[in-house]
Amino acid sequence: MNLQIEDKGAAVLLLVEEDRLDAHNSGDLKNQMLKLFEEGKHNLVVDLQAVRFVDSSGLGALVSGFKNASSRNGNLKLAGLQLQVKSMFELTRLHRVFEIYTDSGEALASFQQ
Repeated sequence: MNLQIEDKGAAVLLLVEEDRLDAHNSGDLKNQMLKLFEEGKHNLVVDLQAVRFVDSSGLGALVSGFKNASSRNGNLKLAGLQLQVKSMFELTRLHRVFEIYTDSGEALASFQQ
C-alpha cells in the first residue's frame, strides 16, 4: 500500500495514496495503524483525498482504527473524502461515528484545540 506517514506533533497524519481502499490493501492500513498505536501514537488523521472507492473491508479497517484509538484515549479523524467515499460513509451511517474534515489541515488543527 502506498501510505505516507508524518508525525505532526499532536497527531500522526496517514496519507493514503491509493485510488481504492478495499480487501487488497485495507489490511496494510489496519496493521500500520496498530503499529502506531503500539508506539504510543493515539491520535491519527487518515487523509483519503486520493481514494475514489472504499468497500466494506476498507470501512472495517477504519472502524478498527477508531476503536483502537478510543480504547487508548485517542482519536482517529478522517479528511479529504471524495463524494463517492463520503456517500458510502453516509449510507452506512459511519459519518455519525467519525469526525470528518474537508482536508488534513483542518483535522490536524482540531487536535490543537
